[in-house]
Amino acid sequence: MIRILIAEDQALVRGALAALLGLEPDFDVVALAADGKEALALCEALVPDIVLTDIEMPRMTGLELAASLAQQGARSRVVIVTTFGRSGYLRRALAAGVRGYLLKDAPADTLAAAIRSVHAGGRAVAPELAQEIWGGAQDPLSERERQVLRLAGEGRSSADIARQVHLSEGTVRNYLSEAISKLGATNRIEACRMARDAGWL
Repeated sequence: MIRILIAEDQALVRGALAALLGLEPDFDVVALAADGKEALALCEALVPDIVLTDIEMPRMTGLELAASLAQQGARSRVVIVTTFGRSGYLRRALAAGVRGYLLKDAPADTLAAAIRSVHAGGRAVAPELAQEIWGGAQDPLSERERQVLRLAGEGRSSADIARQVHLSEGTVRNYLSEAISKLGATNRIEACRMARDAGWL
């Protein structure tokens, strides 16, 4: 089970998120907090796997909460769900150690997938923000990452790609993982789509 703490100052939204996530068979909502300070105390007591938090909250913001948890070396991973769809907030969130950043209008299955991805050690960033953060931006991918991502986008397996580019399967997986992480995608297909949309593939 993935143990989740929800920190959200609006009671209605907090309750809705708890009800929604409670429907997932592998999720256990262990606590609800109305602000960052309360969430931090609950994190220390309960050590949830995932802290799902808003940015703007009284007493301590979601970004301050994330930074405090990172400073303490907490094993809880932070996913922000917010209405703030600006790249500046995303940059600050990533700098504070946040592993996921989604907008409140994201579909429920996107949120559930993001939580699972972050719990598994990945990142999850709203695709429209991940593109905006690099803006007309230089391509963050290396030539090799671009090559394996292009092949993955054609539906090839890691083993197929490894044979084609003369690398070990593990190395191919590392390149794909690095590309996914740089783009803030949740998987290789989304990473490929984002890179194509940005004109990098």
